[in-house]
Amino acid sequence: MKNKILISLTSIVLAIALLPGNQLNAQKAFGPVPSEAQLAWHEMEFTAFVHFNMNTFTDMEWGTGGESPEQFNPAELDCRQWARAFKDAGMKGIILTAKHHDGFCLWPTKTTKHSVKNSPWKNGKGDVLKELSEACKEYGLKFGIYLSPWDRNNANYGKPEYINIFREQLRELLTNYGDIFEVWFDGANGGSGYYGGANEKRKIDGRTYYGWDETWAMVKELQPDAMIFGDGGPDVRWVGNEEGWANKTNWSLLRREEVWPGWPDYKQLRSGHEDGTHWVPAEIDVSIRPGWYYHKKEDHRVKSLPHLLDIYYHSVGRNGALLLNVPPDARGLIHENDVKALKELAYTIKADFANELAKGQKVTTTNVRDNTAKYKATNVNDRNKETYWATADGVTDASLIIEFEKSIEFNRFLIQEYIKLGQRVQKFTVEAFIKDKWELLAEETTIGYKRILRLPHTKTNKIRIHIKDAKACPLISNIEIYHAPKVLTIPQVQRTKSGKVSITPSDTELDIYYTLDGSVPDANKIKYEEAFLLKEKAKLKTICIDANTKSKSPVKSANFEVCKEKWQVVYPKKQKKSNTVIDGNNSNSWYIKAKKMPVEIIIDLGEELELSGFTYLPDQSRWAGGYIFNYEFYVSVDGEKWGKAVSEGEFSNINNNPVQQQKNFDAKKGRYIKLKALSEANNDKRIGFAEIGIITK
Repeated sequence: MKNKILISLTSIVLAIALLPGNQLNAQKAFGPVPSEAQLAWHEMEFTAFVHFNMNTFTDMEWGTGGESPEQFNPAELDCRQWARAFKDAGMKGIILTAKHHDGFCLWPTKTTKHSVKNSPWKNGKGDVLKELSEACKEYGLKFGIYLSPWDRNNANYGKPEYINIFREQLRELLTNYGDIFEVWFDGANGGSGYYGGANEKRKIDGRTYYGWDETWAMVKELQPDAMIFGDGGPDVRWVGNEEGWANKTNWSLLRREEVWPGWPDYKQLRSGHEDGTHWVPAEIDVSIRPGWYYHKKEDHRVKSLPHLLDIYYHSVGRNGALLLNVPPDARGLIHENDVKALKELAYTIKADFANELAKGQKVTTTNVRDNTAKYKATNVNDRNKETYWATADGVTDASLIIEFEKSIEFNRFLIQEYIKLGQRVQKFTVEAFIKDKWELLAEETTIGYKRILRLPHTKTNKIRIHIKDAKACPLISNIEIYHAPKVLTIPQVQRTKSGKVSITPSDTELDIYYTLDGSVPDANKIKYEEAFLLKEKAKLKTICIDANTKSKSPVKSANFEVCKEKWQVVYPKKQKKSNTVIDGNNSNSWYIKAKKMPVEIIIDLGEELELSGFTYLPDQSRWAGGYIFNYEFYVSVDGEKWGKAVSEGEFSNINNNPVQQQKNFDAKKGRYIKLKALSEANNDKRIGFAEIGIITK
């Protein structure tokens, strides 16, 4: 009852503060504010998530709980390698899955036999938590833990007895491994599983079963500065997706008492609540790979640099913190592909923010307080996070102008509020003075701890920031201006079924050039302006060039055969979406159900061609399967007489490396092709296709 009264009083005070005309001044907090621990968490900005557990060795995402501890054996485990890779990437901390839903514990807990103490790794004497916590100390990183409330191995899960076990596990983690900066509780709970051999479905009420108030109190007792993560906090909230972004409008506020683990209105978490009763900022969790755990078949699907940059700017750049999952492999090492991606990301972020242009420049404002010395406009570019510009009390519409001694070129804009006194700004714009008039570059909503805008390349000597609306007089502590170099990664090329070719650069402001004869492209070749038709066979090569610096991207090569405009899938007949296997879009897929093998697909090429090979791309989605293993390939003139297979054998290692498969054969004329699947790599009861292609002589 006492807690409910306090919550009600907080809501009443906040409601009064939000009444029109009740604009608090620059010295008093407005609405919820962050704790000192939350402020420290905000400043970390970018941390690593490490999903490493039993699933790493069973090639699963969610284990059953019935696995044997003997399956866990990372022969080359090196937590220092993890810490070094993350430190070099600019990350400030690491959160490890100490126990996932299958219940296997990475430390020698006293609460269960299902742990490293019964594994062959280090003869049962190992402790991953100890090794990683020590590596974090060595590399100056903070250490956090993920402990799954759900436990598919424990026979007592769903009963009151399990809560004591769960809390004892938590106590061990919080008392044996030094300072913990964050405790991560997943919202996944209950369902069918092993449960100590029972193999049954158990359902719990995620709001009441765990006794969260008592559990959180124990965390604060043992680790007072630790942030507690959950759907609704209490300290840090989920962002409502696992794709790496928050909404442009992102409040660090939440009506916390309305949210619980598994809350059905989770999409609201992407923006928070403007009228929130508590400070509960968003943590944006996403994996560098399609899956959360390491899977060898995803080695070629580590996110590209442009994708990772989008994630960074849509998380850290939108008043959130980025928690990027990088899963170690079965050796116990961060895979080389992931390390490479992290290095590229770190290098690019560092380059984007290498040369700050606004520091010490002239700043003027349309609104001056009586006490101008304390809240003056130049506080926004003095690099002191404890100073800020503020308008007069009650004024929520005002502008700042940063004036440069000479014209600058810029494309990044960073702004921060003084959040110790609350999050206030509701709407702002950024403009540049170009050709004797103000040009609008961006119109945005919230700021919070930090907003970073990627803007068009702009040349100007004056930039205007207009705070158009705020809940109270705005407090702006920092503004930074940068000219980030263009991202010169390899361009992407795609051709549709009808033959339309599109080339996509990694940076929209780069120039694109290409050739169709296999020669190396440069600025003297064909300039790409828009998608074009290419129906014939060609060797396309393309490159991106920065017109200002003359820097070049790597060359992208694409060998195109005759386009598939005339192609049709003729067997199986009348199958919905079967033509996706010939549409030129590698992200689409289609499956044939296969109760028994073999199964086959027949394609009419629409004309007789001299063929010398074929290509098969399996489904590229996260939950893909149905990979053809043993195959036969046939060519026919009329689609009735097939003769012997022109190619047969297996797609070796396709399960671990499901990239495009190419097979060549002696030239043969034909109009129809048949790909017959004799077996599937995982005994899946289906055969999947992303794309089928041909090679002509």
